[in-house]
Amino acid sequence: MKRSLSAFVLVGVTVVAATAGAQPLAPPVAGRVVVVDVQRVLARSAAGVAAREQLERERAGMQKEMDGRRNDIEKLGEELQKKGALMTPDVRREKTDLFERKRRDAARLAEDFQKDLQKKEDVASQKVLQEIFNVIERVGKERGYYMMVERQGSRVLYAVEAADATEEIIRAYDQQSGARPAVTPAPAPKKP
Repeated sequence: MKRSLSAFVLVGVTVVAATAGAQPLAPPVAGRVVVVDVQRVLARSAAGVAAREQLERERAGMQKEMDGRRNDIEKLGEELQKKGALMTPDVRREKTDLFERKRRDAARLAEDFQKDLQKKEDVASQKVLQEIFNVIERVGKERGYYMMVERQGSRVLYAVEAADATEEIIRAYDQQSGARPAVTPAPAPKKP
């Protein structure tokens, strides 16, 4: 028993002596892993804002055309309501058929507009996202980052503000695209 206790103490002293001269693990290098909020880059970069504005102009044009068709359909419906009883059966049937045909055409057109707009939005988003990812990769290599993590998709639970490279990516992307920077709100004052 005394012998095993001595052996245990000897092993313990040897381990302590061996580790006493060893270097402790170095703390991670600060700033080598950063987070990027890609959705914020999309929303605030000049190219992202321009793409969104272009889609809004197209949406407005489509809405204007739909409003014109809706007005035509409403006028035809009112005419049928007010004057339908005075119309001959053939004229009433023709107007009713025209009313139904215009309603169906408008519904189809609205669906086509929606699909077309969604397709354009997808194409624009993919183009801008690809450009953003290229900028992220370039900035990561230039700055020597070990890793750049997407804030929302990766479920980052906590990151210090200094680890957020989103504004840096927005500036680099705006500079690369040659677009004027989007107007951004002033940052909130930091609390002491």
